[in-house]
Amino acid sequence: MAQQLPDTGISGLYEVVHAVKDARFAIKYFGEYGFRVIDSSAVSAADAQRMYGVNSGLKTYRMQNGEIDSHGLLRLWVWDKPLGEGVGYGVPETIGQRMAVMKTNDIVRLFDIYSNLRDLKQLWLPTEPIADDLFGLNKPDQISFFKRPVLVRENAVYGEFFTHVFFQRYGYEIPGYGTIGPSTPLKTSEFTHHDFIINAPSLDVISYLSTVLGLKSEGPPEINGDWQKGPKKVFMMDTGYTHWYQGFVSPNNICGKLKFFIPRGQKPDRSAHQRVGELGMTLHTFHTSKLDMVYGLVKQDNRLTATAIQKNELAERCFNFRDSAGVSWQIIEKMSTKNKPVTKLEFTSTNN
Repeated sequence: MAQQLPDTGISGLYEVVHAVKDARFAIKYFGEYGFRVIDSSAVSAADAQRMYGVNSGLKTYRMQNGEIDSHGLLRLWVWDKPLGEGVGYGVPETIGQRMAVMKTNDIVRLFDIYSNLRDLKQLWLPTEPIADDLFGLNKPDQISFFKRPVLVRENAVYGEFFTHVFFQRYGYEIPGYGTIGPSTPLKTSEFTHHDFIINAPSLDVISYLSTVLGLKSEGPPEINGDWQKGPKKVFMMDTGYTHWYQGFVSPNNICGKLKFFIPRGQKPDRSAHQRVGELGMTLHTFHTSKLDMVYGLVKQDNRLTATAIQKNELAERCFNFRDSAGVSWQIIEKMSTKNKPVTKLEFTSTNN
């Protein structure tokens, strides 16, 4: 039976909100990935307290990758008095960890860069890129030099400053899912999807993503593990390791997907440091033209704690809410975007 979803007009994930110590460094760093500042502001401690419950002055920089304004943006926060260091550098699947994913045209170059930085004793842990047929597009008995395998190669880079996931496609493309500008130094796209490592009794705690926000689940919660080539490498799984997984996507955009994981083994728990006001990725945003409707649905769900509708630091009508697993969101009112997102998942062949 098809999911009965409320028609909320909700976008694919709009922004990663990432708190940093040094705005100049962060803007330059993400500039190498194709992001540029398109808006900025500063608010007083009193205003930040009203908006976010944090008694600290706040500077904000919104960054966009290329011309993609519908999803995959980045908002940098600089708190005068951050509440803590955030989740930071940790082993894969540390509770509270957030991972932002980008498409690239040169994953080996990125692996080499971060491997060299690690050799210099900087806090980066890159996993070796691994290729897999994630969508079952190959027929093994038909593969040859001239009919080459269709694959995606991916890796993760765990860091104190940020945690990345990169992927590169071979033999196919998905239109609308990752757009790489020709002048981007590191040949990378906007953020395409997002991983959340949470601690919860079950993935039922995030069912509101469908029942309230109107996102489509990819399927019921399932157990994934070390038998999967890609996740085994990306999450550095030991033999016998598994986790619960469930993914969600907006009916209004194939990009800006969400992936949630609950480890089924012992992992460090730093979820107390995923709160707004600490450093790192502490908030994610969506946009919709139906803000009041979505607000009403959020208020009806007693698992969710919401602010009043108000203006954020960029003068956008919005509200914030937090779930029982400690995940924080901001829903922004936006009537339209210049980029028209793709809503139908399609595969096109490429000759590489």
